[in-house]
Amino acid sequence: MAGSNRSGDLRDAQRSIPIGTIAAITTTSIVCILRLLGHVGFSRSNVSEQNMSTVVLFGACIEGVVLRDKFGEGVSGNLVIGTLAWPSPWVIVFGSFFSTCGAGLQSLTGAPRLLQAISRDGIIPFLRVFGHGKANGEPTWALLLTALICEIGIIIASLDAVAPILSMFFLMCYMFVNLACALQTLLRTPNWRPRFKFYHWALSFLGMSLCLSLMFICSWHYAIVAMGIATCIYKYIEFCGAEKEWGDGIRGISLSAARFALMRLEEGPPHTKNWRSAKEPLHSHRRPQILVLASVDGEQNVEQPRLLSLANQLKAGKGLTIVGTSVEGTFLDNYADAQRADQSLRKLMETEKVKGFSQVVVSSNLRDGTSHLIQGGGLGGLKHNTVLVSWPRNWKQPEHHPQFRNFIGRGKGARKEGKEGRREGKEERKGGKEVRKERRKEGKEVRKVGKEGRKERRQGRKAGKER
Repeated sequence: MAGSNRSGDLRDAQRSIPIGTIAAITTTSIVCILRLLGHVGFSRSNVSEQNMSTVVLFGACIEGVVLRDKFGEGVSGNLVIGTLAWPSPWVIVFGSFFSTCGAGLQSLTGAPRLLQAISRDGIIPFLRVFGHGKANGEPTWALLLTALICEIGIIIASLDAVAPILSMFFLMCYMFVNLACALQTLLRTPNWRPRFKFYHWALSFLGMSLCLSLMFICSWHYAIVAMGIATCIYKYIEFCGAEKEWGDGIRGISLSAARFALMRLEEGPPHTKNWRSAKEPLHSHRRPQILVLASVDGEQNVEQPRLLSLANQLKAGKGLTIVGTSVEGTFLDNYADAQRADQSLRKLMETEKVKGFSQVVVSSNLRDGTSHLIQGGGLGGLKHNTVLVSWPRNWKQPEHHPQFRNFIGRGKGARKEGKEGRREGKEERKGGKEVRKERRKEGKEVRKVGKEGRKERRQGRKAGKER
């Protein structure tokens, strides 16, 4: 990740990072494989017969007992590699020192820039102070925090205590990078367009699985703690973090799952216990999907709050519930009123613990608005089949007769929509029967052709035997 962390300093990052990363991984892999082959092939040879000190045959020069000696007690506390080095053991000491310093300085230059980029994006609010730096772009505050973390690791002064913690963070970093790449590819995110021609989402998923497995193999309790910290950071970003245009991969999964579920509802016939479409008769279903028609006053507050409580009792928190209302006027002039009405519906649904959706329609009159709600409520196979509306108050009074007529009009409209839905359902079932009939006919023809083919093969085998 060294090249990716400094992608902002590269002239052509999309070309340089793949070449440099693959070259570095290939080089280190070859060296490790050669060392492993040398150790496996020659670790049982006598020390007196081995005088080679190259990396390839490193395992040939040392017995397995000495290699497993953690503190070098078998060689009087000296460096094992130093005793094989030429011309002096100090070559290994200085080489290890400068190699360690180089790796540390590389981390000290890459990590602060990564922290500065995260801070400037405002994803984690309490890290915004580390986004500041010098005029030339040097991450001063981020560098100080990184140096403090490094100093804590140095003060511990025990590689065995620090190594598992560092391994967890490195493996977790690689795991989430691979997970992000795989998710973005599977979800077909528009802003994710990898140009590397050898990339495939299966490789990213394999890398994520390997990292997760290694975390629990190395130390399962450290792995659980690391995953807990990552979960806490994610929840903190979800509740307090900044909203960015690149979005959230987890919400992309939810959107894809919802779309897949809606498509599945459209494909197969519904079960009578769990679902009934508006195009089927009500007596064959036990769970209605309710559209609650609520009315609002001049302040866009719901006039019948107990209607939602009744709907919740009827539903027992299950199935589909849509709470809708209509605002009289035009959309351009009454957009603010529609927003206030929607907020009022959502707040009341939360108070009455009604799980469902709210919908507000702006129409020239309330009767047309109610008709729009009945016709356009729901999405795909997730539609209502029952309308719940409150009985008008003081409907016997002459001044409230228009309100009562509107109520009757709503009932007639809902009944008409129900009849049309049932008629369409009958037509669909009739078409389904015809399709099934044609399929059975085609199946019979296929079986007939199969029988004729088997008969011809039997006749051919019989003629062959006679010959």
